[in-house]
Amino acid sequence: PCSPRDSQESSSILFLAWYHSRKHGECSKNRQTFCKKCGKHQPHKMTQYKKGKDSLYAQGKRRYDRKQSGYGGQTKPIFRKKAKTTKKIVLRLECVKPNCRPKRMLAIKRCKHSELGGDKRKGQVIQF
Repeated sequence: PCSPRDSQESSSILFLAWYHSRKHGECSKNRQTFCKKCGKHQPHKMTQYKKGKDSLYAQGKRRYDRKQSGYGGQTKPIFRKKAKTTKKIVLRLECVKPNCRPKRMLAIKRCKHSELGGDKRKGQVIQF
């Protein structure tokens, strides 16, 4: 019989083999997943969600600009103690059926580097 240490070593070796075999931080641009509108699994196109441009006319921005104008320097604190080194990746899924096309967001875990689409040719990979 093998000792517990031998089984731990073999399981860790298996884990390392599995970890190195998969391409870390990569996923394809298409995914088969459930569409609420169609009511069944359909192919979905995946893109990375990006934040839109901030509106100049939002109430907080108008208030801040008014407060900043004139004499008196910086009026509100500027945050400088950022703790996180990564961002949570959010995928935007869109059903590819022509008459359907609803969009939904799917948040995945934090990672430093992620690629959408496994192609390695220059100019073809979306990196974020």
